[in-house]
Amino acid sequence: MASVINFKDFYYAYINEKLVLRDINLTVEKGSFTVVIGPSGAGKTTLCKAITGIIPYYMGGSYAGDVEVLGESTKGKRVSDLSLKVGLMLEDYESQLVSLTAGEEVAFSLLNHGFPAEEVKERTSKALEDVGLPGREDYQLDELSGGQRQRLLLASVLAVHPEIIVLDEPVSAMDPDGAESLYKLLSKIHQEYGTTFVVVEHRVEFVLPYATNFIAVKDGQIAAAGTCEVVADQVYADPELRVLLPELWQVRGELAAKTGAHFSLWRKPADAVDELKAQGFEGGVQAHA
Repeated sequence: MASVINFKDFYYAYINEKLVLRDINLTVEKGSFTVVIGPSGAGKTTLCKAITGIIPYYMGGSYAGDVEVLGESTKGKRVSDLSLKVGLMLEDYESQLVSLTAGEEVAFSLLNHGFPAEEVKERTSKALEDVGLPGREDYQLDELSGGQRQRLLLASVLAVHPEIIVLDEPVSAMDPDGAESLYKLLSKIHQEYGTTFVVVEHRVEFVLPYATNFIAVKDGQIAAAGTCEVVADQVYADPELRVLLPELWQVRGELAAKTGAHFSLWRKPADAVDELKAQGFEGGVQAHA
């Protein structure tokens, strides 16, 4: 499968700080739903900002190597130019909202990119509809709930039609229902438009049904990257990273280690129940052994 993001021997340090990312060689496949995991301070957010050109070309700092997005180096590119190709939604999404009404918020980036007025209107309407906020153009931002404002920011990203969308901890402040709802929406967009998603997430259980690939970051380096099946086993083998896996995969790894049995990669509890029954685990691990 073709790649849309390529890190080549990339190193980065913020101004007057130690290296945050080191020796990053990484490929993200076109159309993938890639989840980035790692301990706090591992460099996950910095990795995402490097994809969008914010690092190093907006925030400064020291770097080596290169990042290519859709076949072109980010070197010399303005963040505004890259935003036509890569949409970004930060954990502090409120800080990215700049307008008074929902319609103005979605139209803001389109107008900045020079889209004609009629197309701005059409794209704004469609983007709001895509995120479940149809007809909300005239709503004041303070009339929208926190979850609706988050969807609004997503609409403003979608309106530009980027090929890649990067999200940093998008459900960190949501309750379980809100988290499930947002990931169902992202999956719908992923399926309908073939958008490549890169999502930093520590509440992995909510994104588990939709992920195609994982990247594990540790101490500023790539500890594992690839399909869910490959990364799940590699991360489970590292005691420090193992706790980052969803509980379902931790149980899977423990059972495999104790029994020598092979299990498919469970996406939801029902998958585990069905397979364990099929392999004769109704009586528990001791009975199976």
